[in-house]
Amino acid sequence: FYIEYEMGMSFLHTAHSMALLVLVFSIFIASFSSSISSQKLHPLDPLTPSEFTLVQTIVQKAYSGSNQNLTFHYVGLDEPTKRTVLQWQSKPKTVQPPRRALVHARFNRQTLEIIVDLSTRSIVSKQVHVGHGYPVFSFDEQEEASDLPLSYGRFIESIKKRGLNMSHVVCSTLSVGWFGEDEDVKSQRVIKVQCFYTEGTTNLYLRPVEGITMVVDLDDMKIVNFQDRIRVPVPKAEGTDYQTSKQRPPFGPRLNGATAVSPNGPGFKIDGHTISWANWAFHLGFDSRVGPIISLASIYDTEKHKYRRVLYRGYVSEMFVPYMDPTEEVYFRTYFDCGEDGFGQSAVSLEPLADCPANAVFMDAYYADQDGNPVKISNAFCIFEQHAGNIMWRHTESGLHEGEVREVRQDVSLVVRMVATVGNYDYINDWEFKPSGSIKVGVGLTGVLATKGVPYTHLDQIKEDVYGAFLAENTVATHHDHFLNYYLDLDVDGQANSFVKTDLVTKRVTDHSSPRKSYWTIARETAKTELDARMNVGLRPSEFAVVNPNKKTKVGNDIGYRLMPGSATIPLLSNDDYPQLRAAFTNYNVWVTPYNKSEKWAGGRFVSQSRGDDNLAIWSLRNRNIENRDIVLWYTIGFHHVPCQEEFPVMPTLSGGFELRPANFFERNPVLKVVPAKHVIWPNCTTHH
Repeated sequence: FYIEYEMGMSFLHTAHSMALLVLVFSIFIASFSSSISSQKLHPLDPLTPSEFTLVQTIVQKAYSGSNQNLTFHYVGLDEPTKRTVLQWQSKPKTVQPPRRALVHARFNRQTLEIIVDLSTRSIVSKQVHVGHGYPVFSFDEQEEASDLPLSYGRFIESIKKRGLNMSHVVCSTLSVGWFGEDEDVKSQRVIKVQCFYTEGTTNLYLRPVEGITMVVDLDDMKIVNFQDRIRVPVPKAEGTDYQTSKQRPPFGPRLNGATAVSPNGPGFKIDGHTISWANWAFHLGFDSRVGPIISLASIYDTEKHKYRRVLYRGYVSEMFVPYMDPTEEVYFRTYFDCGEDGFGQSAVSLEPLADCPANAVFMDAYYADQDGNPVKISNAFCIFEQHAGNIMWRHTESGLHEGEVREVRQDVSLVVRMVATVGNYDYINDWEFKPSGSIKVGVGLTGVLATKGVPYTHLDQIKEDVYGAFLAENTVATHHDHFLNYYLDLDVDGQANSFVKTDLVTKRVTDHSSPRKSYWTIARETAKTELDARMNVGLRPSEFAVVNPNKKTKVGNDIGYRLMPGSATIPLLSNDDYPQLRAAFTNYNVWVTPYNKSEKWAGGRFVSQSRGDDNLAIWSLRNRNIENRDIVLWYTIGFHHVPCQEEFPVMPTLSGGFELRPANFFERNPVLKVVPAKHVIWPNCTTHH
């Protein structure tokens, strides 16, 4: 995550505008040059390229005496304890906490967990994982497995029988899951491979070569099972390509361009990985497994004259994407995008002026490849002020003797964005900070639908369940879900917090004291243990908040932050279905656990081929005390996806998310006295009042 800065700029067509842009860019460079040159190592900073190389050297040296192949599958910061970080934050000039790395590796058909102390250049802990499950797939081994069919005789013969040309065949890997195989037998570490036909299109996922499935042993790197079960036509290439250069008239609609440029440079500052903007300050990290990590998010209280912490740490801890087709070629597609594929290492370079606006600043990210080498993802993040035309607050009062009063404040927010492409889907991951104290977390789903080939050319021909939506000739897009679990270690003005559920309850007026017959009131309940706190949203009118019971406002309310859930989505698989056992963290939208540094991935440490015996649902069965403790809120948002033709051949973004919103955290509206943004005068532009 070594940082480089770029700024996307729109090129305007007047000399005046170009001169202004040059001035803006000069100011921008000046404002950021000092922060680039004076980076300080923060205890939560992700590993630098040189640290990745040091980890590689130390681990390889420890296992150099064997001819067995050593491969790296996860290398990330082994963050210090919360207590250590907070002590350092309060006195940053004190002794720097040790820098350590957590490594998941494969060696001699075993999974290793290694902790490397970078300060002493030594291994301080190493153990062999003896339970179920395997580490994240590396891109290198997936690529190697995908190439195996291209020289595999039985596969080549099957392609010829279909009348297809091998030069247009590409293959892709798919995790196999677990479906009740013998508990006593440790399974091989395997992956499945299926293939596609690219003649006439780059949109390979819409041209599956149906019926052929292969299993690859990743340790031996060879095909150990081959099936050619059914034969159906490969869907047509016509109309599937999404590249601009491949489109033909009629075009439309034509959209007008716009740009956002700050005349005084960006309104935020970046010092290493610490970002400050308006009344917010937070740390932005990167992890190859989970992607962006927001830490130490604090907001400045103008009445108390200090920063007050809201979120100690937040990130996507796991994703679960099960497909709803029980047939041989699809039943196993029950993906865990963080624990199997690596949500962070799946990040793609953001496109200036398209993925991010013209006023965005970009950051690079790094992860370790299979050999332990640092790999750079250019422009993995963008940070930008969002001027979306929204209203922060307003009121018009016309009932005054003095005449009408109208006050309006334009809303501005700061957005941190990353996009991960995991197979056919692109996930837009946003963290948005608002001056009002809200943190809005957004996810956008786009990319290409996963399809299967069918023999039908019209819906009228289909008489049985095809487990999806018929979108084009010979093409069915399978029904599926997306669940994203967010790890939210809220520290609301301190570490000791409680989780409070507030139900809205209908009351009847029975004593004739009012013309009304009913009203609603509230009933609050503080969760005492983990099992008290797990719940699904949307089943009844309720509100959810993390409060600090040890601090109150001047009028006596508990200081808190409210979870404003997104759409209510719960899993529809049966609880005893194998994918659901592995993804039991989706059984409830909300879980609350006591802070435990080792509990950070809702699906467990080793997710590939896991069996559901190490995940959030299992940890919570201990039913630990969570009242007035350092607690973690785990929140799962979901999408049930029934595809439709508008999502073919590429899907318009489907958005969801949630909000963390202050609830009696401040004494009053924190943006009551916000200084309105000054209007920027552009050439040939007038503002009508």
